Amino acid sequence: MKTKLAVLGMVCPFPLIEAKEAMQSLNSGDELVIDFDCTQATESIPRWAAEAGHKVTNYEQIDDASWTITVQKK
Repeated sequence: MKTKLAVLGMVCPFPLIEAKEAMQSLNSGDELVIDFDCTQATESIPRWAAEAGHKVTNYEQIDDASWTITVQKK
């Protein structure tokens, strides 16, 4: 199951905080698709996913200042 989390316009660290909270309600194997435009989150979200044991299944830049990342819950 995929869950969409749009945190566009939020400044760091709020995209990461929102992602952590959203991930808690998912089941193992579910994916969280995070759309964000905070440049710091380009490093903090993948780092958190790796440290937490989750898997990044997609990560792409949408335009000059926005990205999408999909994290699969461990």
